[in-house]
Amino acid sequence: MEIPIRGNGKNMLPPADLAGEIEKLRDDLSAERDRYLRMMADFKNYRRHTERDGSKIAEESKREMLLHLLSIVDDMELALQSANDVERPFVQGVQRIYQKALAMLESYGVRPFVSVGMPFDHDMHEAVAIARQKGIESGIVVDELRHGYRWNNELLRPAQVRVAGE
Repeated sequence: MEIPIRGNGKNMLPPADLAGEIEKLRDDLSAERDRYLRMMADFKNYRRHTERDGSKIAEESKREMLLHLLSIVDDMELALQSANDVERPFVQGVQRIYQKALAMLESYGVRPFVSVGMPFDHDMHEAVAIARQKGIESGIVVDELRHGYRWNNELLRPAQVRVAGE
């Protein structure tokens, strides 16, 4: 005989099939544990992806900033090339600023690479003109119109060059 004792609307007596109820609770617990482990793995993957994406965005932002600084360095080079009197204090001041800018870029891993006299490499160079010069083999870089730079051993900006041709 079962005595119906109710507290808060629930039967307080144990179920008739204890073994079945225990097995059901074990299955429920196992399912919850599996859901928890999957959720934790998904969260770790999400965190890893967001960190990687954040690093990519940060690197791309640095790259853009460095390219803008290189354009300023290019302008300083043009100003120094057109200076008639290198002994003038103004020209010397621009020269000092130019040297500081190059040193700062180098401290961030940005370094120019040599192109003149090297074979043209479409990965490293951007050909803007062909120069017809005797005594120079076709396909050799004759001069640079704009320096190329590497950043931490990766190409940051290709050099704009004139290449010997026929």
